[in-house]
Amino acid sequence: MTQRISKTALFFFVLLIAFSACKKDEVIPDTDPVVIVEPPVTPPIEPLKHIPPSIQRDGDPEAGFNYLVYGDYLDSGAPYDLYLNYAGTGSNRLNRTGDNANIKYTHTAVDAPNGVRVVTSNCLVCHSQKINGEVVIGLGNAIEDYTQNQAGTVTLVDQTIKALYGPNSPEWEAYEPYSRGLQAVADHVVTDVKGVSPADKLAVTLSAYINKHDLTWLGQQQLPIPDEVIPADVPAWWLLKKKNAMFSTGVGRGDFARVMIASNGLTVSDSTKAREIDNNFDDVLAYIFSLQAPKYPKEIDPNRVAIGQELFNIKCATCHGTYGVDESYPNLLVSLDEVGTDPLLTRSNFSYAFFVDWYNTSWFSKGANAAYLKPESGYMAPPLDGIWATAPYFHNGSVPTLEDVLNSENRPEKWKRSYGTSAADYDTEKVGWIYTEETVSGSKIVYDSTLPGYGNQGHTYGDDLTDEERTNLIEYLKTL
Repeated sequence: MTQRISKTALFFFVLLIAFSACKKDEVIPDTDPVVIVEPPVTPPIEPLKHIPPSIQRDGDPEAGFNYLVYGDYLDSGAPYDLYLNYAGTGSNRLNRTGDNANIKYTHTAVDAPNGVRVVTSNCLVCHSQKINGEVVIGLGNAIEDYTQNQAGTVTLVDQTIKALYGPNSPEWEAYEPYSRGLQAVADHVVTDVKGVSPADKLAVTLSAYINKHDLTWLGQQQLPIPDEVIPADVPAWWLLKKKNAMFSTGVGRGDFARVMIASNGLTVSDSTKAREIDNNFDDVLAYIFSLQAPKYPKEIDPNRVAIGQELFNIKCATCHGTYGVDESYPNLLVSLDEVGTDPLLTRSNFSYAFFVDWYNTSWFSKGANAAYLKPESGYMAPPLDGIWATAPYFHNGSVPTLEDVLNSENRPEKWKRSYGTSAADYDTEKVGWIYTEETVSGSKIVYDSTLPGYGNQGHTYGDDLTDEERTNLIEYLKTL
């Protein structure tokens, strides 16, 4: 071997394969029926706008879990032996068998189309995280670091694989689609702060290189790629079964399973593989729908809970729904004028007019299980199941604790956390991550709410609460 790469570099390179796969079936011409939506970013007339439901496919939750952690929906990556040599083995938290017993739970060993055994990422890279030291499947990952441009790392990995196996080797063939895709997107998905996700921008960037009809890789950029990288906080999976639209902005409509596979474009070749994945993701959706929010792990004061519940039903239930025996969730899109939170996510990524047009006339919008995008100027008021575990809060992860959500005057403008996930990193009183207020920005681990898209303003509905009322309300929220 002529050159070594660090474990960190290889880990990150495999990590980012999370957005790969999709291949080819028949080319579907423009004359086929497509889903047409209103012009992008049409502000809702009313402050609270109900989002209607759409029909979702049924599936087998057990089969969905197996496909999630064993499936080859991502089929390009590092050679298996190279991964083990440099990234090592991880604890088998999912109790998987075979080669996958030796792989970190966020990664999967699969066969590439040419038969080479590779290690690639699975959905749990973004949709799982430790809290209090325990892995919670379905919890959005708010500790990952996307602040570095990985183009140089990919080049280094390219050189290493070519040196070890040869530039015309089966191993290079199995890895090359990933390299090609990441080199195309690396400059466009760098965040300013650790812990937020650029996944929406990744999907937009990939569309510039993909034929919308058969998902073949074009090689040349065909659509604009805006410079801005507007961050998102990954919503918890267990909330999806209550929602009539996907993402914080409610832009994802139609068939949820189809919407989910659209992020798998990093190593796209054509649409046959996409059809195969689509036929399995009804089971994955069924598994996601089966997930329950984790229970708050500490003692709770029942007297405060009773008082807090009454206050919640007065102050919060209109938008966030009710909980318990007679649960209800209204599926409301709250206008920007009403909620007042940072608006840039509603105006970027899945709301770019060119991307909405690409998606809504693409392979993803065809057939009985069509998906489509419908951007509007607002955010969904989410269900609050398991809210204690989902810090930091808001659609961009700008608020570290529930107490700060309910008291906008005390929200830190700049703040830093450890990015650890043990009980020592968690604030049981404020409910969220322990943090320190900072005065200087520029560090990738200091959340700076003055940056575009990172604002912590709005949602001031708790400002008129007394300290006692706020404490009682938080005590109730721990029970959801």
